[in-house]
Amino acid sequence: MTYVVTEACIKCKYTDCVDVCPVDCFREGPNMLVIDPDECIDCTLCVPECPVEAIFAEDDVPDQQKNFTALNAELSKIWPAIIERKPAPADADTWAKIKEKKSLLER
Repeated sequence: MTYVVTEACIKCKYTDCVDVCPVDCFREGPNMLVIDPDECIDCTLCVPECPVEAIFAEDDVPDQQKNFTALNAELSKIWPAIIERKPAPADADTWAKIKEKKSLLER
């Protein structure tokens, strides 16, 4: 099993999760992070670090966000690894309160 970054990360892109990942499985896109399912070791360390609760175990991804499982797998193959925490975007706290953001995903 792997972990999956879901819609809540879009436009927030907090990187607290990156600091605790022992295998550097996070990949960085223009406005969100994803997890490489081939690298993830199911350690759960990233889950409590995410301030917007965007990370779920693959089996626990909410039904309306199941497509993010495939999206993480797809985008992790083309986005570069992120191995160090970076500052969140200046407007991340504002975006954290917005629920419907799928259409804002930048590839």
